[in-house]
Amino acid sequence: MPSYNKVTVDDINVAGKRVLVRCDFNVPLKNGVITDENRINAALPTIKKLIADGGKVILCSHLGKPKNGPEEKFSLAPVAKALSEKLGQEVKFAADDEVVGENARAAVAAMKDGDVILLQNTRFRKEETKNEEAFSKDLASICDVYVNDAFGSAHRAHCSTAGVTDYIKENAVGYLMGKELTYLGNAVNDPVRPFVTILGGAKVADKLNVIENLLKKADTLIIGGGMAYTFLKAQGIPVGDSMVDETKIDYCKDMLAQAAEKGVKILLPVDSVCAKAFPDPIDAEIETTVYTKETGIPDGMMGLDIGPETAKMYAAEVKNAKTVVWNGPMGVFENPILAKGTFAVAQALADTDATTIIGGGDSAAAVNSLGFGDKMTHISTGGGASLEFLEGKVLPGIACINDK
Repeated sequence: MPSYNKVTVDDINVAGKRVLVRCDFNVPLKNGVITDENRINAALPTIKKLIADGGKVILCSHLGKPKNGPEEKFSLAPVAKALSEKLGQEVKFAADDEVVGENARAAVAAMKDGDVILLQNTRFRKEETKNEEAFSKDLASICDVYVNDAFGSAHRAHCSTAGVTDYIKENAVGYLMGKELTYLGNAVNDPVRPFVTILGGAKVADKLNVIENLLKKADTLIIGGGMAYTFLKAQGIPVGDSMVDETKIDYCKDMLAQAAEKGVKILLPVDSVCAKAFPDPIDAEIETTVYTKETGIPDGMMGLDIGPETAKMYAAEVKNAKTVVWNGPMGVFENPILAKGTFAVAQALADTDATTIIGGGDSAAAVNSLGFGDKMTHISTGGGASLEFLEGKVLPGIACINDK
């Protein structure tokens, strides 16, 4: 089992040292304006701690997916501006297309304790995503200490998330990363029981390894979203035109058998909100009918949300839990008519005293858009990273940090 007892920023002395901090500033931009500053806000506690401790703070991050090296629209310049305002001090932007270039080296050389600079988008260097030595060495050459606070990129072995640590002895995790390890790590490896996991989303294929890993750990596995219909079909229940992965029917049968053998409860929808077609546009008015497990879903209709009885059943299960991990919505939550199942589950989590952990991605978007964000114990900042975490995989951006 991977170790999550990592050296943190509270364990290191950074006074007078150059500290390279990998943040997640992959923020949405519209015409050069940041439309959601959550990721910047999430990075502030670690940055403020390092400033207060007298470190020379050098921030780096990727933004978007530049295809052929530097692209102006993926510049981190707007982030430097936002950070300067939030920190109440200048965050100098080192605008080098090669990231660690003349500007960056000069800026670092001129730093005083407590100063902050931001490097250009790490993906402007093609070596970044290939984790190639040259860029890792460049990054290491401008710092004495490395801090990783970008959980959303921890599942990727890139130069700025993993490779750089080959050339820097002293490293640690930031507060944001530490929080993810505390909540997700404890939930998966040492949960307070009963431990209930809720899995939704469209495809069974996306969650195969998660289901397998959680069957070894959870007391109850609740399944909703499009992936539920492959499980229902595996039980011989008619699902009409609902989304089904025919290649995974045997897998679902096997999982149901394994759960029975291990004494793990798997809950599947007992009714579904159905329509003739997927809404287009996604928030369009749509006529729906509820079909139960007994009748099955007729041909020409597709399941697009869990039904009212299922919502009640899932909420009752959550009520008895002590730890709940939720990844993936219960239906097409972007449509108000098809958001009721997801809303009911979010409400149940908001009302419980259990530790509630939302596994990033669509479930985080759903919880926040439905107004329940502040009622959850922890909302993960990494969709892909939290999924791999739930699969029990070792994440390279965490494995490379020193254990306490």
